[in-house]
Amino acid sequence: MDFSAPPKRPRGESIVPMINVVFLLLIFFLMTSHLAKPEPFEVALPEAASEREPVAELVLYADKDGQLAYEDLRGDAAIAALAATVEADAPVLLRADGAVEAGAVANLLRRLAEAGLSRVELVVAPK
Repeated sequence: MDFSAPPKRPRGESIVPMINVVFLLLIFFLMTSHLAKPEPFEVALPEAASEREPVAELVLYADKDGQLAYEDLRGDAAIAALAATVEADAPVLLRADGAVEAGAVANLLRRLAEAGLSRVELVVAPK
């Protein structure tokens, strides 16, 4: 009869430090990322051949009925708030639905120019 202590099995690697690192990386990426705000309404962009992507931080939305939105504001309040936040000669993106009539877009561009927004870029979907 053998009364000696059984041989000890080698202990496996602990997974706890790896879990800690994964959670720290997850927290880091969540804190440093910029989450995109949802669009105020569905916009089907018009198609056009464009060689460059428009670059601007301020976006004005126009739906197929001509309703305007900027952040949480609608209509003329959206234009006024946008004009108040735009710096001199800063571009503004116009995400207008492809079903909006050309006359309504021309009228909107005139209203934006009257509000002091001189650089407006229309966002299009590539062909």
